[in-house]
Amino acid sequence: MSAKVAKKKAPAKKGAAKAAKKAAPAKKKTSVKGQMYASLVAQLRSLLKGEYDFIANAANFSALVYNSLPDVNWAGFYILQDDVLVLGPFQGQPACVRIPMGKGVCGFAAQQCETVIVPNVHEFPGHIACDSASNSEIVIPLFDGARVLGVFDVDSPTLKRFDDQDAEGLNELVTVLVAHEEGLDE
Repeated sequence: MSAKVAKKKAPAKKGAAKAAKKAAPAKKKTSVKGQMYASLVAQLRSLLKGEYDFIANAANFSALVYNSLPDVNWAGFYILQDDVLVLGPFQGQPACVRIPMGKGVCGFAAQQCETVIVPNVHEFPGHIACDSASNSEIVIPLFDGARVLGVFDVDSPTLKRFDDQDAEGLNELVTVLVAHEEGLDE
């Protein structure tokens, strides 16, 4: 199994390090997937325009991703409160409410400050199975400067569903959301 990093580099933990490897930044390509993410960025900017309530924006963000990406069965946020990720707005089946830092894919990504791609969640040490239909996952941390605010998590019933282009596209979407919330997009 491999996990790929698209944001900030940090050393991996033992056990999870065997299940995760860092990838070089994805090369810019004009592809169908790249065009889809560019379209999603434009749609997101339109959804965010004039609205600054994080819960409302995160709910629309989750719905946009869930309904736009193929082969996705869950998309949503976990917000960091103290040392625990707490369930935020999402689309999909009911989910785990609290995830300790360092636990599961979400806790690992938040603790390592890295985007993590897991081609097969059943091979990830300590994976937390909220939905037994999920087979692959990508988790993108949300940052306020160097501080992690939470993560955006997307699951798929398809093995090896996510790649570097997904990491790049989802990181761009998350960056647009955070910049908007911080008032940096005006």
